[in-house]
Amino acid sequence: MSQRRKVAFFGSPAFALPVLEAIRAAHDVVLVVAQPDKPVGRGLKLTPPPVAARAAELGLALAQPARLRGNSEFAEQLRASGAEVAVTCAYGKILPTTLLEVPPHGFLNTHTSLLPKYRGAAPIQRAVMAGERVSGTTIMRTDAGMDTGPIVLQEMLEIDPHWTAHDLAEALSRQASRLIVQALNQLDELTDTPQDHGQATHAPMLEKEEGEIRWQDPARAIYDRYRGTYGWPGAYTFLDGKRLKVLELRPLEERSSAAPGTLLGASERGARVATGQGGVIELLRVQPESKAALEGAAWIRNFQVAPGSRFSSGVASGEAASG
Repeated sequence: MSQRRKVAFFGSPAFALPVLEAIRAAHDVVLVVAQPDKPVGRGLKLTPPPVAARAAELGLALAQPARLRGNSEFAEQLRASGAEVAVTCAYGKILPTTLLEVPPHGFLNTHTSLLPKYRGAAPIQRAVMAGERVSGTTIMRTDAGMDTGPIVLQEMLEIDPHWTAHDLAEALSRQASRLIVQALNQLDELTDTPQDHGQATHAPMLEKEEGEIRWQDPARAIYDRYRGTYGWPGAYTFLDGKRLKVLELRPLEERSSAAPGTLLGASERGARVATGQGGVIELLRVQPESKAALEGAAWIRNFQVAPGSRFSSGVASGEAASG
């Protein structure tokens, strides 16, 4: 039977909850560290991140420091917790070297990509947007860089071609939960493998504008971008200067010679739109500005949208499509 370790857990969003629970089942979580509470919703009610809320429910020691660098009081709290090792999972802050040196076994990070590919804040979304067929989880030792530390465990995960970023996140969360427990169980025997920094790619946080559909792209690329931005920022386009949220879409086998962004007409459920390279996308569910969501075919019918209408790209920057 493996030795139970005293673990400090650093995490914030719901993604990290299964990882926290898995560690708690196999080891002793002596401190939970999460981002500070933030205003949420129209009422801007101060709300704890999911990990902080769960730690409070479980009666676990909880810290939510606003800053880490130069925070000797928090460093002492971590030291006093008796944590032998710390685990980070979607915590959301860069850790200073002085903090990394506090636990005797340092920090282990669960990263949702096959490092050195997709270093950074949005590896799941970026992998889906790029049409990757494979992702995975890396357990690495945290150093002062951005996901640059040596790898101790790594496991591949195939990406279903219809998964959204949300679907992939759920699968990777389960995988990360299992792998981090394995790493903690083998803490004294872990072997460090340095990353090949020359092969590194980066996955910066998404910008709101990245949800806009690029009609010049092939149908599959549009679908991959929709899958990667699902949830936030969400897919959208413009027609006659008005934003249209696209809640569900799919590529069709159909071919078209129409200009990209041209509405071809209704299908049984959706609205068929021409894309780059002769492809066709079906908008299955949409939401016009200040209106309720509805199926694409009902949108064409209810709003009397004529076939041949052109969706525009770049409206946010003042560049309406021509044609």
